[in-house]
Amino acid sequence: MDNSLPLESPSLSRRQLLNFITGAAVAATAGAALYPAGKFFIPRAETGAGGAILAKDVLGNPIPASQILGELPLTRALVAGLAGEPTYLIVKEDGTLDSIGIVDNCTHLGCTFPWNPMDQQFQCPCHGSRYAPDGTVVRGPAPLPLKIVQVVAIDNSILISPWTENDPRTGEKPWWV
Repeated sequence: MDNSLPLESPSLSRRQLLNFITGAAVAATAGAALYPAGKFFIPRAETGAGGAILAKDVLGNPIPASQILGELPLTRALVAGLAGEPTYLIVKEDGTLDSIGIVDNCTHLGCTFPWNPMDQQFQCPCHGSRYAPDGTVVRGPAPLPLKIVQVVAIDNSILISPWTENDPRTGEKPWWV
């Protein structure tokens, strides 16, 4: 009777080990070379805490806070806000930015509209909806107040973030959340 143990083949041959080491070295080298190229071609996310983005102009360039704050008090400056939506930023009487921005998108059919400084209203030219300076409906057919966003000026940058708290105009949960 033979009491010897049978010899089993090793689980990883020498050739498989060398192929694994070579593949790992090639992958590490390629990853190290492609990482800077990827960082160059993929644009930086310009978002802050809570989904905040930088206010931009029509061409997509960030707008410095000093440019908006250089306007006259009670001026409404139109910028590209969240998802590129046109958003009015308001310069308060003390020369600072209001913490509330008003999205330029009619709640009736989604038209964009101008601020009329003579009447102190947002006036939709399509169907005649009128909005107060804070975005509440003055005259229909618009059924809801305008969407608002949070605005913060930090280090000459203007950050715009979604409004998630209760709507200060109605005291209720915002309709757009």
